Amino acid sequence: MTPPEKAVACNCSHCSRMGWLLSFVPADSFKLLSGEEQLQEYLFNKRHIHHQFCRTCGVHPFSRATDRAGKPTVSINLRCIQEIDPSKLQVQTFDGKSL
Repeated sequence: MTPPEKAVACNCSHCSRMGWLLSFVPADSFKLLSGEEQLQEYLFNKRHIHHQFCRTCGVHPFSRATDRAGKPTVSINLRCIQEIDPSKLQVQTFDGKSL
């Protein structure tokens, strides 16, 4: 994975409380290497975004959804990737609270 230069910080009740810094990729570009058996799904609000969290430690590493064009997309919580320094990312704010 090429580390992104930008991240999105959403202010909705879920993302802001979890401290997510997001990067979005097409679903076919995302490959989970291990731990799928430990994942649990969390749906809230309009139930369109399938948030995944670890049943063992509670970390929320990614979510699955579709973009505005209807294409399957994965949002990755960049804070879960050890090789990424969040302080080096240009952060764009998204007003998810108003949706």
